Amino acid sequence: MDKKYVIQSNPFKVPTTDGKTILEHFGLASTGDSGYSIAHMIAPPDWSEPFQTPEFEEITFVIKGRKQFTIENKRFVLGPGESIRISGNTRIQYANPFEEPCEYLSICIPAFSPETVHRETD
Repeated sequence: MDKKYVIQSNPFKVPTTDGKTILEHFGLASTGDSGYSIAHMIAPPDWSEPFQTPEFEEITFVIKGRKQFTIENKRFVLGPGESIRISGNTRIQYANPFEEPCEYLSICIPAFSPETVHRETD
């Protein structure tokens, strides 16, 4: 991009089948940026994803609610105002086993890609 700034007022809504809301502000799906992605997410109560081993680094900042992280057999729970940085090629499971939704920001470096997330299947 040649511009000194870009205002994003129309993020890409990623289609999901698990009730999670994903609004990608910058990244491959929204702006074609491959160096990083940033998304605003809301995970519903009792939500979880399969384990994955993404190639990218991911930073999560929790805005509201709580989010559970299972990283290489250790479980962590983060609440509002807390953040975590997870290196690429780390096996992880994201979940919200709680009764309230969890709102958070996710930053991936390089950008999130379905081809590099490596989700485990049943």
